[in-house]
Amino acid sequence: MTDIPAAQPDTGYQFTNTWFEPNIPVWRQIVDGNKPQRILEIGSFEGRSTCWIIEACGANGDVELACIDTWGGGIEHQSGAFREAAMSEVETRFHHNIAIAIAKAAHRVEVRTCKDISSRALAELIAESRPHPFDLVYIDGSHQAPDVLTDAVMAFQLVKVGGVMIFDDYLWSMDRPGTQDVLMMPKPAIDAFLNIFQRKTNIFTGAPLRQLYVRKIAD
Repeated sequence: MTDIPAAQPDTGYQFTNTWFEPNIPVWRQIVDGNKPQRILEIGSFEGRSTCWIIEACGANGDVELACIDTWGGGIEHQSGAFREAAMSEVETRFHHNIAIAIAKAAHRVEVRTCKDISSRALAELIAESRPHPFDLVYIDGSHQAPDVLTDAVMAFQLVKVGGVMIFDDYLWSMDRPGTQDVLMMPKPAIDAFLNIFQRKTNIFTGAPLRQLYVRKIAD
């Protein structure tokens, strides 16, 4: 884990998409109701959700945020607009955007970034001596089922009892309806995690089927 570089002058955020915007109303309720100050984000891309977290959670006090991403792209980025060459630009925008959010923050913001696959980065966090360090975990990394399940099980060890886990892209698939490869989708992995951990978690209301919102109720 490394600390993010010092903030640069505010020249404006550089976002190329609005994927996160539909989630904001529910996220606002979660932040207002839970006041998370220690957040883990698996999959940061160009930092749109990261910056929102800094702005929204930072309004309540100091923020500690850990961001994990390879900035190499997933299976959906192997061709087209976000192929490997463009992912380096995504990473540059992430650091640019986060620097601006930190500079704007009214309270202290500590952002730790790990450019690595999530399983290794999560193992590093689990190995640290501080138990259950996070109030909120956002899982939006690889969309392949084995990776999503691994992220969910490992991240569960890092969220406190009473904390929230958010799963993005519940029904996402690269394939046409009826032709989906279930091992290349988040849904089977999320379902498997929730079935096995059903006595340790509660699903609560959110935007239907776009994301799933889960509260940890027991270790």
